[in-house]
Amino acid sequence: MAAAGAADGDQRWLVDCLTATLDTAREVRAFAEESLCQASLQPGYGAALTKVTVNKEVPFGLRQLAAVLLKQFIKQHWEEDEDNFVPPVVSASEKVVIRQLLLTSLDDSNGKIRTAIGMAVAAIGQNDWPEDWPELLPFLLKLIGDQSNGNGVRGALRCLALLSDDLDDTCIPKLVPELFPSLYRIISSPHLYENSLRSKALGIVHSCISMLGSMSGVYKRETVNLMTSMLDPLVEQFSIILNSPVLSPNPDDWSMQMEVLKCLLQLIQNFPRLPEAKISAVLGPLWQTFVSSFKVYHLSIIQASENADNVGYDSDGSERSLESFEIQLFELWTTIVGNSMLAKVIAGNIKELAYYTISFQQITEEQVQNWSRDANQYVADEDDVTYSCRVSGSLLLEEIVTAYEDYGIDAILEASQVCFRESRELKQAGSADWWRLHEASLFALGSLSEHLCEAQDSGYNVRDLLEQMVTDIVGTGVHQYPFLHARAFSVVAKFSSLISKGICEQYLCNAAHAIASDVPPPVKVGACRALAELLPESNQSSMPNNIMGILSSLVDLLRQASDETLHLVLETLQSAIKSGGEQSTSIEPVISPIILDVWAQHIADPFISIDAVEVLEAIKNAPGCLEPLVSRILPTIGTILSKSKIQPDGLVAGSLDLLTMILKNAPAAVVKAVFDTCFTSTIQIVLESDDHGEMQNATECLAAFISGGRQELLVWGGEQGSTLKMLLSAASRLLDPELESSVSLFVGSYILQLILHLPSHLSPHIPELIAAIVRRMQTSDIAGLKSSLVVIIARLVHLSAPNVDQFINLLLAIPAQGYGSSLAYIMSEWSQLQGEYMCNIIT
Repeated sequence: MAAAGAADGDQRWLVDCLTATLDTAREVRAFAEESLCQASLQPGYGAALTKVTVNKEVPFGLRQLAAVLLKQFIKQHWEEDEDNFVPPVVSASEKVVIRQLLLTSLDDSNGKIRTAIGMAVAAIGQNDWPEDWPELLPFLLKLIGDQSNGNGVRGALRCLALLSDDLDDTCIPKLVPELFPSLYRIISSPHLYENSLRSKALGIVHSCISMLGSMSGVYKRETVNLMTSMLDPLVEQFSIILNSPVLSPNPDDWSMQMEVLKCLLQLIQNFPRLPEAKISAVLGPLWQTFVSSFKVYHLSIIQASENADNVGYDSDGSERSLESFEIQLFELWTTIVGNSMLAKVIAGNIKELAYYTISFQQITEEQVQNWSRDANQYVADEDDVTYSCRVSGSLLLEEIVTAYEDYGIDAILEASQVCFRESRELKQAGSADWWRLHEASLFALGSLSEHLCEAQDSGYNVRDLLEQMVTDIVGTGVHQYPFLHARAFSVVAKFSSLISKGICEQYLCNAAHAIASDVPPPVKVGACRALAELLPESNQSSMPNNIMGILSSLVDLLRQASDETLHLVLETLQSAIKSGGEQSTSIEPVISPIILDVWAQHIADPFISIDAVEVLEAIKNAPGCLEPLVSRILPTIGTILSKSKIQPDGLVAGSLDLLTMILKNAPAAVVKAVFDTCFTSTIQIVLESDDHGEMQNATECLAAFISGGRQELLVWGGEQGSTLKMLLSAASRLLDPELESSVSLFVGSYILQLILHLPSHLSPHIPELIAAIVRRMQTSDIAGLKSSLVVIIARLVHLSAPNVDQFINLLLAIPAQGYGSSLAYIMSEWSQLQGEYMCNIIT
């Protein structure tokens, strides 16, 4: 196509201005930028930017800068109805010039400029096509069909790819019938078009299928008919492309297969009732891709014996790596297994599918290196749903069990046994990697622990296989095979109800030894998991000499732990303390200061701080530890609460949470000690704080005070009636209708404690209390708060027996905004809540 002509006057001024924006002098740049800003409000600015963008005589950098400004100009000035619109709107005549210039330059020889032009065309097309720009699609289709113009084909495909991603349900039915023949010609002509262009064409097909799928609910018949008309030629090409084996980790070698996988995923997800026979035709080639890709994945990723440094990103920012390709395969297989019709078709191959899935789940060499260097990363990847073949494989195995039930479990158990047997054969043959397949088998079974424990109860012999797999590891080098030992610990913990007591106790002793020894960090991680699960079930008589050693080792680990491992160590420590029995008496002075330090350092992290409080609660419940723990905590907490307004964020709320834990089920002497130090400060926080967390935790703390102190609470305050007055003032603040609903979230449980433990002292204040409750309910937008306050009214009704009629008359006498009385309002709310409750039960 002809290049843009020589620059006219407007272009020359614009080129000079763009050049000045790159000047090293700040004043020159600022003046140029302001000049461009003013020019953008003048007619012809968009056309001038377009002319500079498409003019091949202008330096590339300035063309690229003009393209960026053009994209911004289109977004702000093209359509008045757009959210980002800035006046003035582009005139119709200028729009014609811009559209024509852009179209005729889609074949620019520079790839970046071609992409920028395509983006501009797509942005305009989303607003103007087809009504104001009917020639757009015919032009693009003509450009695609011109095999002699490779740049034109690339530009048109890029433009269509952008356009197809954002089209709505009014455009797609018009676009697809005209576009599909041209795309199919590219996809089916490897002798005419390079693979990158065929991949781009497949990407557009994927976008169209996705959009048709999103329309299928409203336009079901139309979209199914449209899809069915394209199905035969598509499936034929999909089969041809997938029949080519994956031979290399290089993304360029399997980019088309990747696009086919995405198309198939959309087809099956969005059109699950398409003719089974047609979709089934592609399953054989899909299996060929799956199997052939495993061989490459095993060599280049698991063993890293080939160069696998081929991670890149496509034009949409999606990762292009062999790992991402395999994950796409797993997602497709998971969708196929979840489709009832297709699941029947592949039922005979489920054992093979399970076998390859487990094989894919082997730890890769990159994971070995990363996890060996950083145990925190190992814990994070184990606990989180990460983007990996291990996680995707587990999801597929889960779907197999869901779809095939007993048959699926049998297939997975058999596949695991085959993998285990192969790992032993590799070991005997002297392979250094034999452990990977063994670990993957354990990992796969562990991911299905709930299903397999139920299967054992149904007659499957899961126990023997597991016991054989974990006992086979005993005696192997823990330093040589750390991840295998870590997995064995984890699996024994998950299947402790299934595996024999003798093996569990052996692994418990091994775990206790491991955390005290110089072993690789992943082994200690696995040992902690085993201890956390096995200690509560262990026979304490078999651990008399070990429990203090375990606690000592865990304290050492705690000092070394970072955020990711801290949760695991705290959880294990909690289990060890609970299992200590009488031996735990001496642990408080050793462990409490360290846990309190962890709590204080991580007060802003709700997960870690809660874990720390739970460990302190285990210490509190250990024989002989409550009083010394309270003596240690109270002075510091008392100071924090008395000076609550100057504390760091979260420290006051966390301190109140810790205090509530101490008060629960504590003897009266402890409650009195806490009352003397912290009660008045807690009341002041309720009366004065604006922090939601502080208010909520203080409310729960006051409820715990009442529950623990009961009637005695009222005399601890010294001056007669002062404590009750403070409690009622707190209730009044919490029921203030002007407060945000979330602040009052726990007021129901607080008032309930007042009713249960101080009924005679509360009775004179019942009318004011009911009026406040009704006002709070009427301004609340939280159903849980309303229902908790309805329960309070119901409790008061019961307490009023046998004089219920007097209580009803009281409700009738108290007004409620918009209702005849408080009784009418409360019954209305009760009926609504009851109706919602019944609906939840039915559904």
